[in-house]
Amino acid sequence: MTEKTDYEALAANLLKAELKRKGVTYAQLVEKLATIGVEEKEVNIRNKLSRGKFTAAFLLQCLTAIGISTISI
Repeated sequence: MTEKTDYEALAANLLKAELKRKGVTYAQLVEKLATIGVEEKEVNIRNKLSRGKFTAAFLLQCLTAIGISTISI
């Protein structure tokens, strides 16, 4: 298994931190994503964040779904 790059880790940690800050679980994220027309399964989200392998579009969808309009890197 390959290691996460620094940027993959940064993206995953950023999304995890925003979820935690908003108090949103992966199960709740699935529901919130569905409201904006994005179908995901909880296990897929867990795997994406664990691996740090997801698209910028997925990151933006998640942030939009949980109500984040600005982020600090």
